[in-house]
Amino acid sequence: MKPPEVKTDRTMQVHFVQHEIFEAPGAYLTWARERSHTVTFSRVYEYDPLPRTVENLDLLIVLGGPQSPTTTLTACAHFDARAEIRLIQQCIQAGKAVIGVCLGCQLIGNALGAVFERSPEKEIGVFPIELTPHGLADKKISHFDSPLLVGHWHSDMPGLTAESKVLAKSIGCPRQIVAYTDLVYGFQCHMEFTSDVVELLIAEEVDFLTKNTTHPFVQKPEQIRHHDYRKMNNQLFLFLDKLAAEYGAI
Repeated sequence: MKPPEVKTDRTMQVHFVQHEIFEAPGAYLTWARERSHTVTFSRVYEYDPLPRTVENLDLLIVLGGPQSPTTTLTACAHFDARAEIRLIQQCIQAGKAVIGVCLGCQLIGNALGAVFERSPEKEIGVFPIELTPHGLADKKISHFDSPLLVGHWHSDMPGLTAESKVLAKSIGCPRQIVAYTDLVYGFQCHMEFTSDVVELLIAEEVDFLTKNTTHPFVQKPEQIRHHDYRKMNNQLFLFLDKLAAEYGAI
């Protein structure tokens, strides 16, 4: 059952920064299209340029990837961490809404002066997150079930600023959702996963997933495929509606 939609009359310009073909926007793109928002992309794995100006953007969504904020252009020619950090800073300074997913979340932290860190555990698969007291008090995500089963695909976690609030955590990672400001959120977890998205990711790492015997929070491909992602997608949609409504009210 879908949660109620928070209505907003404003059509948003949503821009995605996508780092790899297998790190797809999934439910974020579904939400934007269902709400009739205008969608644009910088598919940097195809060497698309980043936006030259943020004036016409309303929501920037920076997706995940196998890179880190310290990955150099020598190591990955299509990923310019410094340029993406500058773009995030420009959006924040201009009062735009920003969401970072996994790598994107870590880039937001770095853009605000924090430093990303290794997560206590590598997490790949579907594991529960729980809301913290800050999460229960945050009106945009207080509707999330706690615990809530969500997707994971990471080894790192975002840095924290003095003003940031950790809204959700897991057993394997203490920083799953972070509110940096009222309009800037980082999701270390992947609530955008769909069955199609996880197939892309599984294909990229099938050998590791099949052979892993070391990491307790890494599931086998059949376990990841078995999960129904629609419940977490619907809870993500309501968060996005609330974020869009708050942005539109400013």
